[in-house]
Amino acid sequence: MNPFDLKGKTALVTGGNGGIGLGIAKGLAQAGANVVIAGRNQAKNTAAVAEIKALGGRAIGVVVDVNDGAQVKRMVADATKAFGGLDFLVTVAGINIRKPPQDYTSAEWHSIVDSNLTSVFECCQAAYPEMKRRGGGKIVTIGSMTSIFGFNVGPVYAATKGAVVQLTKSLAAAWAKDNIQVNSILPGFIDTELTQEARRIIPGMHERVLARTPAGRWGKPVDMAGAAVFFCSPASDFVTGTALPVDGGFSSSMF
Repeated sequence: MNPFDLKGKTALVTGGNGGIGLGIAKGLAQAGANVVIAGRNQAKNTAAVAEIKALGGRAIGVVVDVNDGAQVKRMVADATKAFGGLDFLVTVAGINIRKPPQDYTSAEWHSIVDSNLTSVFECCQAAYPEMKRRGGGKIVTIGSMTSIFGFNVGPVYAATKGAVVQLTKSLAAAWAKDNIQVNSILPGFIDTELTQEARRIIPGMHERVLARTPAGRWGKPVDMAGAAVFFCSPASDFVTGTALPVDGGFSSSMF
C-alpha cells in the first residue's frame, strides 16, 4: 500500500491559483486528490484548473474572498458538493504590505491580520464539521520563515505568520479527538511574483538569501508539494501540531 496515495480524496486550497498555492495544488493532484482551487480572480482560477487537468488531475475553481465569512462557508459547501466530501484544507491565501512598523495605518494592520490570520481560522472552522462528519481530515496552514524570525520591512505579516503557527498547534490539540491532524508548512524564500516584488524593493535581498541558504538557490513553488502531500497523506496520521520549515536549510544556518 502506498502511504502517500490520495486517490478518492478531495483537497481545498485557498490561494491555489498561483505561486506556492498552485505548486501545492499540483502536487496534491499528482498524488491522486481531487482539487478545489479557491481564489478571488476567476481568470487565474480557470488557468490553474487547466494546468492541473493537463497533468491528468481533477479540479474545479471557486471564486471566493476569504475575508468574507459567508463566502468561506459557501466555498466549503461548493467543494463538498463538487466531489462528495472534503478531506483536506490547505490555507495559502494571504497578503503583505512592506513598510517600517511606524508607517502602518490601522486599516493596513487590520487588512493584513484579517487576510492572514482571521481568514485562516474561519476557513478551518468552516471545514471542521464536514471533516468530523467524514471521520477525520487534514488541515495544512502556511506559515513563513517570519514565523521564526523578525521581519523589519514586514512586521505585521510576521506577526500574523507567528500567530498562524500557534493557531495550528491549538487546533491540533482541540481536534485530535476527531481524527483531524493540523500542521503548518513554513516556506523559505520562494521564487514567486510576491518575492520578485520584494527583491525589487529591498536592495541586495536576492544575494543575501542565496548566501544564507545552504541549498544555494531560491525555492520553487513545487518544492512545497512534497510537504503538503505528506501532511495530507496517511503517512502523517500520527503527526499533528508541527511546523515544518521547507527552506533549503535557511533556518538551520547562521551564514
